[in-house]
Amino acid sequence: MHAAAGSVETAAGNGETYGAEITKMIRVYGIVQGVGFRPTVSRHAMARGIRGSVSNKGPYVEIFAQGKQQDVDAFIADIGNKPPKRAAILKLLEEPVEEPEKFTQFDIIESEKTKGEIFVSPDIAICDECKAEMFDPENRRYLHPFINCTCCGPRLTILDSLPYDRERTSMKEFPMCPSCADEYHNPDTRRYDAQPVCCNDCGPEVYLAGREERGREAITYTRKIIASGGIVAIKGIGGFHLCCDATSEEAVQRLRQRKRRPGKPFAVMAQDMEAVKKICKVSEEQEKILTGHQKPILLLDKLPGETGLCESIAPGNPKVGVMLPYAPVQLLLFHYDDGIRMPGLLVMTSGNTSGAPICRDDEEAAEELSYLCDCILSHNRKIRIRADDSVMDFYKGEPYMIRRSRGYAPLPFMVSTPWKGQVIAAGGELKNTFCIGVDNRFYPSPYVGDLEDLRTVKALKETIGRLETLLEVQPEVVVCDLHPKYNSTVVAEELGYPIVKMQHHYAHILSCMAENDCEEKVIGVSFDGTGYGTDGTIWGGELLVADWQGFTRLGSIEPFVQVGGDISAKEGWRIAVSLIWQNMGNLEKTLDTVRKLGLCTDQEAKVLVTMAQRKINAVTSTSAGRLFDGVSAILGIRRASTFEGEASTALEFAAEAWRKQREMQKKNPEENLKIRMSEKEDIPESTGISEASEDERKFILNTGEIVAYLVRARLAGEDPGKLAYGFHRALADEILAACGEAERQTGIRKVALSGGVF
Repeated sequence: MHAAAGSVETAAGNGETYGAEITKMIRVYGIVQGVGFRPTVSRHAMARGIRGSVSNKGPYVEIFAQGKQQDVDAFIADIGNKPPKRAAILKLLEEPVEEPEKFTQFDIIESEKTKGEIFVSPDIAICDECKAEMFDPENRRYLHPFINCTCCGPRLTILDSLPYDRERTSMKEFPMCPSCADEYHNPDTRRYDAQPVCCNDCGPEVYLAGREERGREAITYTRKIIASGGIVAIKGIGGFHLCCDATSEEAVQRLRQRKRRPGKPFAVMAQDMEAVKKICKVSEEQEKILTGHQKPILLLDKLPGETGLCESIAPGNPKVGVMLPYAPVQLLLFHYDDGIRMPGLLVMTSGNTSGAPICRDDEEAAEELSYLCDCILSHNRKIRIRADDSVMDFYKGEPYMIRRSRGYAPLPFMVSTPWKGQVIAAGGELKNTFCIGVDNRFYPSPYVGDLEDLRTVKALKETIGRLETLLEVQPEVVVCDLHPKYNSTVVAEELGYPIVKMQHHYAHILSCMAENDCEEKVIGVSFDGTGYGTDGTIWGGELLVADWQGFTRLGSIEPFVQVGGDISAKEGWRIAVSLIWQNMGNLEKTLDTVRKLGLCTDQEAKVLVTMAQRKINAVTSTSAGRLFDGVSAILGIRRASTFEGEASTALEFAAEAWRKQREMQKKNPEENLKIRMSEKEDIPESTGISEASEDERKFILNTGEIVAYLVRARLAGEDPGKLAYGFHRALADEILAACGEAERQTGIRKVALSGGVF
């Protein structure tokens, strides 16, 4: 060690700076491991004539810089302004060294474990340089399925512990050949200190699980299966995918039948941007994200007409989730020198059975995927942490996250509020993601999944343990949902730390505040599926006054009786019957209306009403998600859902389609006049809010009156798309009225919107 080892003598021996030069110690925090930070710093030092050292301390990179003041200052500016491509500098601190040693050169010294702030790099998509090398027949890594450099490759998913060095990753099982070792140790190469560096001679190997084919033969066989309409399972960076030809209706339908997934959209991987633009509208901002180093799935608007993408990829959905290849093996599926003609679009959906976590090893794949696919293309580099694909959408030209996972997790959110402590938040029951808080940094985990399946519960426990180790956390408390029967609550209780139980919708608002670094009191509008309320009822359409210390329930949508327990979340017609009965207050009128709307049989309706009256498997609910499902059924759009959110999103798509059609009509002067004259009839008038007569709520949104209007209009023959749009508009108006009333009562002007419905 140099100056980091302790006190050293000055050159002059009397405390003066050596040769009228200065020495500074710089600490750089952020994603500075595994991204070529030390060699980049070394190159900047050589360019500026700086002597000193750079070392990786785990939480940060420590640099000693010695030279003329203007050179040292320029060197520090270079570090901040010209970091490696994949680095993310969150903080850079510098201080003078009063008694520096005399450095004779600039050295890169070995990693040393030091306690402090920790930032773990997410996995990084293959870079352009590696892609070019992989397809260069003259390059020694030609067609190498594991090519990487300091700018790309796996990070989190292969990591055992920090600092990020090869011996603490799953690459330790693959000793480097002399050629790779030379590159790894040479600061002038692109692979200097690249921990997963390897080649065809010394790296991991692809193979067909349960068959003899390995390497080249395995990839060619896999491509043959896909090209002939078959289904394959492919091990990537964070787990397995199920893959087939996205241009073949027959192949996609076969995958749907095998996976028992009748309508939920499949993600598509396109071979390049040209293939994406043939099927989707792509803005400049969207293209930047698609081609960036995270490469998430991006929800894009489909182009009209025949594009080659089969309809059953995302049936009835105006959007499709698209991503570009991010792992070398995925590129090799599209391009290989075996003469097989491949489609430019592949289904690339998570390799799991319904409700289970993404498979990560051969044993899991054989157990869960073998009956879904025709072959399994695997490899022998172990995956330490599962990382499903991230999903993003766009709104008004700006991206927003639907599912934060590969490429983004576990980068922390940092809040300005000073807070010291360590905590684990166990997350929700559906679409589980947990979070680890260390002081003012909050690290979200990769996506885990739905905890109704015990395999996902096991994956949650395992991932919590691994991230605890990586982040060196010793929690003082674990936070979980208020619902006593959630598996996330059970996992939290089993961790053995003191427990804090938090109301589901308050947690939604807090997460929105943390993500936006907001510490002031807010009006929280939490519109969600279902959550356990503090009064023992089901909440889900709530207006809260919230801050870090707690919340007050100010209002909600109009309560209704939710009959049938968990099945009511899948069968929106049950909610529809309950809403109609609540409005009618009369069994015969309810039966007549239900009959005309075709919701269910008279017998089914009678049973539901009886259960509601007698409170048999029936609870009071303010769930906005269930309200959307009920309205979707009333309008004849979706009577039931085969996957979570199907009825509600179908209602949204119907509203968007009607609005789009209307905008087209407005371009015609004659039609525009008719539209403006009838505009007042397009949506039910907002009735505002009414006073609450019970519990702590001060007002109720009159959602029951919106439902009553929709029923009357639907029976009168109104266009379901028009009514779907009217529902969204009317509900938005009532939310605005409620926020206005909340402001009047509290003086708070900032609003936080959160929950699955938003």
